[in-house]
Amino acid sequence: MRLRFNLVFGLTLAVIVVVAAICAGWIAPYDPILDADLMVSEMPPSWEHLLGTDAQGRDVFSRVLYGAQVSLTVGLVSQMINSTIGTVLGVSAGYFGGWWDDLVNGLTNVMLAIPSLVFALAIMAVLGPGLPSLLIALGLTNWSWTCRIARSSTLSFKNQAFVQAAKVAGFSDANIMRTQILPNILGPVLVIATLGIGSAVLAEAALSFLGVGISPPQPSWGNMLTDSRELIRTAPWASVFPGLAIFVTVLGFNLLGDGLRDMLDPHMRTRKA
Repeated sequence: MRLRFNLVFGLTLAVIVVVAAICAGWIAPYDPILDADLMVSEMPPSWEHLLGTDAQGRDVFSRVLYGAQVSLTVGLVSQMINSTIGTVLGVSAGYFGGWWDDLVNGLTNVMLAIPSLVFALAIMAVLGPGLPSLLIALGLTNWSWTCRIARSSTLSFKNQAFVQAAKVAGFSDANIMRTQILPNILGPVLVIATLGIGSAVLAEAALSFLGVGISPPQPSWGNMLTDSRELIRTAPWASVFPGLAIFVTVLGFNLLGDGLRDMLDPHMRTRKA
């Protein structure tokens, strides 16, 4: 029951957020940047403005929808980069061993010792704010968990009979890693990637809130919280709804990752059987 609830509920929330981001141009009733009217600034939620307006009179609902595009882009792209780096390093380290394994392990330990948000802040300080810089910063700071999982899974598979048979058949090392080992470790890597999307969305919001992420007037949930922090008493809806969007998105992807982990875990399948 828990497995099904986490998977279904998490997938439902994730799909809702993804659809809202993709269809923002059709759903949003106002332009998130240009449709600013000080005559309706700090207006509470109404039929005209479903989630109210901010201090510049911009529609909060429209800005939340367009902010979803930024947050999901950052989450998906940065996690693709993280998964690629972590998988390549982890599989190669587990397969070859020796000095390469020691080097990758050392680098992984260093990355785990440094908080990813601090590392991302340092990269953003060098590259400057903006979406490309944010993708690079978050894409290079959170690959260590994927590397650990890929390495340990590779170590458990590289001495299996089917891998030894491929070696006897004359397959190259690259071919064995790609065709024999990688398909067998995709499950754990997929789980880590799904959980990482939620973490990346949260990190983007934190960096934008600190002023080193997405620069205004382009809407993101993080800089919407920054813009509305002084309105918490007079117009709380301007900060409540972006915060709620972050919460729902992170919750959805975390539950989805947890459900996938339970579904792909052989021990869980054995207990259910």
